This record gives sequence, structure tokens and C-alpha cells, in this order.
Amino acid sequence: MREVKPKKFLGQHFLKDLDIAKQIADTMDGFPGVPIVEVGPGMGVLTQFLLEKDRDLTVVELDRDSVPYLNEHYPALRGHIIEGDFLQLDLGELYKDKFCVIGNYPYNISSQIFFKVLEYKDQVVCCSGMLQKEVAERIAAKPGGKTGGILSILLQAWYDVEYLFTVSEKVFDPPPKVKSAVVRLVRNDRQSLGCNGKLFKTVIKTSFNQRRKTLRNSMKPLLGKDCEAYSLPIFSKRPEQLSVTEFVELTNITAAFLSEGGTGGEKKIE
Repeated sequence: MREVKPKKFLGQHFLKDLDIAKQIADTMDGFPGVPIVEVGPGMGVLTQFLLEKDRDLTVVELDRDSVPYLNEHYPALRGHIIEGDFLQLDLGELYKDKFCVIGNYPYNISSQIFFKVLEYKDQVVCCSGMLQKEVAERIAAKPGGKTGGILSILLQAWYDVEYLFTVSEKVFDPPPKVKSAVVRLVRNDRQSLGCNGKLFKTVIKTSFNQRRKTLRNSMKPLLGKDCEAYSLPIFSKRPEQLSVTEFVELTNITAAFLSEGGTGGEKKIE
């Protein structure tokens, strides 16, 4: 069977460097015995090293050309290939207990994959893989930088995020226009946020909608123009300066204001 040609509409850039593929596969070694689901195996450059680990491995592939290639070249995968869209899968039906997620993620859906992982945060103990360097830097950003955003706070609330290493565009077919990076997310010990989860998300999204402004300005859609809480020191900061703990604090301040009958702005809690 011929090799699978990468498809632009699927955001495919096939990794050619076997050493890098092995390094990515090795990010799963801290969780022996835990099943692994690989997203978008393509021609199996990462899959081959995962199979060597003798793990319970399932791969999810949307490309119809890749599925027969995988069946032919990796017989051990037969019965463990799901042809479909990872973003549409009911992972709770596939796994009743803990599992890991790994992949060379398509650039066009990498953020969506992490939002999907968050939906199963009580089951996904580790998520690692390769994605666009800019997105990797964003989700691994620490408070005080300028790259942090909505996804970084939501992920870091539940995971310890590591930026592992940068990958050159020259090791792909076809070469992407940007560099890539490998990250690893490991579930932390947090069982509860200590605030309303829905409001937490709304506060984060509202504050980052005007990320260059202080919270005193960016939170007006939720708290209105004349909220008494604006005198608190936290409202003098910009959203990228806040840690997860401070966002929890901001959420509880917002909840207290709204529960006391504050009129707030026009923003709805999603």
C-alpha cells in the first residue's frame, strides 16, 4: 500500500523524525498500565513506539486513507482503530476509568482537543503531544507574561502543564510555516475549584475579552461601572497577571456582588 498523502484540509503535517516520535511516546511512561488514546495517528510514526510499550492503545483517525494503512502496517492495532472525529467521541463510553491522551495534534483543532480533555478531567490523568509552538507557549504560560489566556487558566486549574521542547518545521512532511512544540499535562490534586465553576469560566472569558485593560475595566460587563469591589487591589491587575488561585478569588468576589443584588452589566453567565 502506498504511503498516505497529508491533507491540508485536515491540518496534517506528518512527522518524519523517529527520535522525536519516541520522545513524545515516552511522555506516557509515568503512567504505566493506564490505557492510551492516540489522536490522529496518520501513518503511525508515534503509534509504533506506543505499541512497543505493550499498553492498552486505541487510535482515533478521521482520514479514511490512513485507516487501511494502519491496519496493514500495524496488525496489533486491528480492533483498536476508531475511524471518526475525536472531538465528537463520547470518551466516557469508551473508558470507564482513567486514561491518557496523546498525539501529533492537527494545528487547526489543537485548542479544541484540550477543551475536550477538560470535559473528561476526572478521567484524563495525562495528556501530551505536539502542537503549534505559539499555542504550546500560551497554555504553559505563567502569570505575569503576555501569552496566557482563557485556555491556559482553564487547563492550569486542573493540570500541571510542562513545555517540554521545541520542534523544527524541517522534520515534517509537508513542513509547516511555524515551529512546533511538545507539551505534557499531568492531572493535579485539585478536586474542587472553591468557587462556582460556570461563573469561573465566565469571569475568565470576560476578563480576557479586554486583556490589555485592568480588571476594573474588563469586568464591567459583569459587575457594571460602579462596583464597590473595584477598590480591591486585584482589580488593578490585568488578566494575564492573575494565577488560577487569584481567578478563583475574583470569581468569589463576583459571586458575592451578584448575590447581594448587584446590578452588574449585561454579560450572562454561561
